Amino acid sequence: MIAWESKAAKPYLLMAPVVAVIAFCFLLPILNVLFLSFTEPTVSLHNYARIFSVPLYLRVLANTFKNAALVTVICLVLAYPLAYTLVRRGPVIAGILLAAVAIPFWTGFLVRTFSWLVIFGAEGPVAGVMRWAGFEPPRMLFTTFAALWGMTHILLPYMVMALHGVMKRINMQQIKAAESLGATPVIAFWRVFVPQSLPGVINGCVLVFTMCLGFYVTPVLLGTPTDMMIAQLIGQQVQELLAWGFAAALSVMLMICTFAILAIYDRFFGLQRLWG
Repeated sequence: MIAWESKAAKPYLLMAPVVAVIAFCFLLPILNVLFLSFTEPTVSLHNYARIFSVPLYLRVLANTFKNAALVTVICLVLAYPLAYTLVRRGPVIAGILLAAVAIPFWTGFLVRTFSWLVIFGAEGPVAGVMRWAGFEPPRMLFTTFAALWGMTHILLPYMVMALHGVMKRINMQQIKAAESLGATPVIAFWRVFVPQSLPGVINGCVLVFTMCLGFYVTPVLLGTPTDMMIAQLIGQQVQELLAWGFAAALSVMLMICTFAILAIYDRFFGLQRLWG
C-alpha cells in the first residue's frame, strides 16, 4: 500500500519544481500587482474608477486597441501572400523565404527598433531616395506611421508562421481538382484554399493582436506621445509619477483584456491550436 502511494505521488513530486518556478516567477508578481491596484495609496477601488472617469485614459485604451487592430490587419495583408508562396513554391525558394522570415528572431528586439530610427531619420536612406527623386521627404520619425510600421516589422514573422503552419497541411490536389471541374484559378483559390486557411488567419490575428496590446519599446522610440498606448501610460505612471497603484490597475486592465481574448479563442478553437 505504501509503495503504491509512493508510486502515485512520483508524478506530482516531479512537477513540484516546475510549479514552484511558475508560482514564484509568474503567479506571485501578478498577485502583487493585483494587491497594489487595490491598496496603493489606500484600500479602495479608486484606481479603477480613475481609469473610467478620466477621458484621457479611455482614449489611451481605445488607441491601444485601434493600433493593435491596425497592426494585425497590416500583418495579415503582408503575411498571407508570403505564406501562400511558401507552400506553393519548391523547397529551395521556400527555404530561402523561411530563412528570411526567421532572421528577425535572431536579431535583438531593441536592435530592430533602433534600425528604423536610422532608416526613417531625416538623413536616412528613405529620405535620401525621396530627395534623389525630387521630393521633399515628410517627417517619418516620431509619428504614428513609424510606430505602426515598427510593430508590424516585429510581429510579421509570427503571423507568417501561424499561417504557414495551417497552409502547409492543405491538400493542393483539391485546387487542381476544382480547376479540372471548370473553376478558374482565382475561384479555386477563393472557394477551396481560403476557407481551409481561415484557422491560420484566426490563429495569427489573435497572436499578433494580444502581443501588440502590451508593446512598449517600439511606440516609445518611434511613436509620438499624442498617440500613447497603455504600456507607455503604465511606464509613465511608474517612472515619472511613482503612481504604483494606478499603474498596477492599468496593468490589471491590460491583463483582463488579454485573458478575455484568449478565453474567447479557447472557448471556440482551443489554445493548443494557437501555433498551428
